[in-house]
Amino acid sequence: MIREADKNDLKEILQLYLFLHETSVPEESERLNKTWNYIIGDENHHLIICEAEGKIVASCVCVIIPNLTRNVRPYAFIENVVTHKDYRKKGYATACLNYAKQIAGSNNCYKMMLLTGSKEEEILNFYRNAGYNSSDKTAFVQWMEM
Repeated sequence: MIREADKNDLKEILQLYLFLHETSVPEESERLNKTWNYIIGDENHHLIICEAEGKIVASCVCVIIPNLTRNVRPYAFIENVVTHKDYRKKGYATACLNYAKQIAGSNNCYKMMLLTGSKEEEILNFYRNAGYNSSDKTAFVQWMEM
């Protein structure tokens, strides 16, 4: 089942993010709760989840970004694509990305962008097979100090 996260999904999503790049689950705090409530309440921020066997097994984030170019059409940014290691290669992340594409389409987005830190050919091929390419744009990242 694919759906957008609701306020009760935070703990499970944070556990799933351990399969992304996180090394621990953040402690319960006012900052965490404020951020979570902001995400859930933002109409342009879509945290998509896939449930299987009664638990969240895959997820991605789709943020719709208003834009003044391209005939004032927004674009979508995809981030935090993750699948629980025991549920990989079953189409769950692809289903999340397809759901994100529907959201982008219903918001009249002119493009979707996705960044990955992975250099693994299998992961890159996964994104290619999902319809993304790495030849149209060049991405640059600048990390901010903590």
